[in-house]
Formats: sequence, C-alpha cells, structure tokens
Amino acid sequence: MSKMSFRTNYEKLLMTPGPTIVDERVRQAMARPIVNPDLDMDFFDLYRDLCCRLGSLMGTNNDVLILSGEGLLGLESAVISLVEPGDKVLCVANGHFGEGFGEFVQIAGGQPIYLSGPYDRILTSTDVEKVLQQHPDIRLATIVHCETPSGLLNPVADLIEPLKERGILSIVDAVSSIGGENVAADTWGIDVVLGASQKALSAPPGLALISISPRAWERMEKRRSPIRSYYLNLVKWRDMWLNNSVFPYTPSISDIYALDAAVDILTHEGLDNAINRHFRLAEATRNALRAAGLTIFPQPDAAANTVTAFCIPEGVDDASFRENLWQDHGVMMAGSWGKLASKVWRIGHMGSGAHPENLLRFFAAFDAAAKQAGLPLATSTLTAFAAQL
Repeated sequence: MSKMSFRTNYEKLLMTPGPTIVDERVRQAMARPIVNPDLDMDFFDLYRDLCCRLGSLMGTNNDVLILSGEGLLGLESAVISLVEPGDKVLCVANGHFGEGFGEFVQIAGGQPIYLSGPYDRILTSTDVEKVLQQHPDIRLATIVHCETPSGLLNPVADLIEPLKERGILSIVDAVSSIGGENVAADTWGIDVVLGASQKALSAPPGLALISISPRAWERMEKRRSPIRSYYLNLVKWRDMWLNNSVFPYTPSISDIYALDAAVDILTHEGLDNAINRHFRLAEATRNALRAAGLTIFPQPDAAANTVTAFCIPEGVDDASFRENLWQDHGVMMAGSWGKLASKVWRIGHMGSGAHPENLLRFFAAFDAAAKQAGLPLATSTLTAFAAQL
C-alpha cells in the first residue's frame, strides 16, 4: 500500500487534541456567501445568538465575545486587559499552559507568582491558600482547566474557592474542556472563561471565545494605566460592540459560520449527553491502554476526558512511531512538547473525534504500528477497547 494513500481528506483520521475532526456540515457552513458584517443585521443577530449559546456551554450568563484569532489570543487579551504594571498574579502552573500564562503576565508588566506542581498531579485549594497567605496582595489568578500536553484536568471549582473568599479575579483557560467537560462558570464563580473553536467544539481553528463578568469589566474600567494594545483591548469590544453594535475590527465571517454549525450539532446532541460520551470513551480508552501494559501519564484523579496522555514505552522512537502510524495507517496521534517532549503520546478524543468508530480505527492502527515497531503489547488495544462498548 502506498504511503501516500492516506493523504486524502476522506481517509485520514485526525486523533490529536486540537485541531480536531471537522464535521462535513461544519465544512459546508464555511462555504456560505460572504456578507458585510458591519452592515448586515442578520449577521449581527447570528453573532449575538451564537455568543448566547456559547455562554450556555460555559455555564454563564455573563457577556460572551468571539474574537478573530486562535485560542491564545483570548488568553493574552484577558491578561493584557486586566493586568497592570506591578500587579501580582497567581499562576496555577502544574502544566505547560499554566506556566505560559506567566509570560503574558510579564508582557503586561505584572509579576507572576507561580504555584508550581508536577505535571501529572492536580493542585488543590489548600495549595492555593498557602500561596495567598504568603502574597496577600495578589490581585488576579490564572488557572488552566484542561492541560492538553499532559492530559490533566484541574479541579477548578476547588481551586477557585480561596480566590472568591478574597475577591481575587480569576481567568480560566477552558479551551480544551468546553463541550467535553463540565464548565460551570457562574456556579464556580469564574470571572473570565477562555475557549477556542478547534478543540471539543470541532470547528476550524481561528476563533477565540471569552466570557467576561461584571467584576472583570469594572476592573478594566478602573485601571490606573491604559491598556497598551488595540487588538487585545477588551474594553474596545464593550464600548463598540456591546454598547453600540459596532465591531472593533472585521470578524472572521466564514469561521463564525462554521462555529455556528458546530454549536448547532452539539446543541442537538445535548451538552450533558456530549459530556457523558466523552467520559465513557475516555474511560474505555484508558482501560484499553492499561490492559495492553501501557502507563497513563496523569494520576487517576487527574485524567481529562477530552485527551489521554500515556507514557511512551522505553526504546520506542517517538517521531518514527507516529510518522509510521500516519503514513502507513492514516491515523495521526500527537506527541507532546516542553518537559514532556518524547515522553508521552496523546490521543485526542474530543468533539467529533470522540465517537466509537474513530477510536476503533485508532486502536486497530495503533496495534498494527506497534507490531511493525516491535513494541510488545500485553493484549490488543483494539480488543480491549471494543470489549467495553
């Protein structure tokens, strides 16, 4: 079989933790005729309605915006808009993106105070409490809900309690959890929730999602210094779009049409059903890997339901194994980066990828690639997974 035979869009299978498989209905939505978003009232209505439905997925009644840019745009815009020079910001940093928040804080002139921890373990409110006692002047905190590089899910509801008690604003990166995990922004008391189009929502990359509480708006309004950006300045969105129905810049029309279609698909299934689907398939995936003698990376109480990270067996070359899996079997699996580069593999079972038929094909390909690589498995991952369906 030619190594190029799996290069077609029809045959290849993307099982990475974002970007994810995009449903054909979503692809078709991108082909809708372009309108002038600054003049078309129908587009205004679509944008407002989509923001409202995204708020439901985040569990919030707060203002929601869709920004034109990949998910990191939301993270940086939240920090740039809220952090002032000299502000101390608690960064919950038991993962790659948790540590990365600190870089945005420094760009804004703030001082990141890191609550560090092993990448395979969750942190708790007790850990947060200790840092707050040492730094009572912390004004803001950042938390990552799902750390995709390590497959870890932080207990946001627990971590945020000591913040609420002190009136500390919170920014939560829920990019890889919205649509696949429970996100209850208002119940948990989150001030800013961040999302993206290309993860469990299974739309194309290119859009950042952000919900903003009244307290967060007030903090921006009462800043001592101006926000040093235009594109990242969320106050522009409040003053122009929310107050006057004028976009600060031209929205990514086709990407918004695609996201609208993707949210329609998720809404039709029902959020609770989607979350349960992700949970069941994540459990079955982890059980199948364990049955084959492979080690799940995060601790059992820390594993996410949208991505599974597992340790690369000793003696197996990371890049060559994944390249063979893709070229010979048409299935793409992710490695990791930073501290976990060449140490873990990651299966993205999120959004459109989180369906039994996709994981059955993944495990069939994985077994075949393992045989080619001389990687002994205690049992077939395909057999172990199928037995749980």
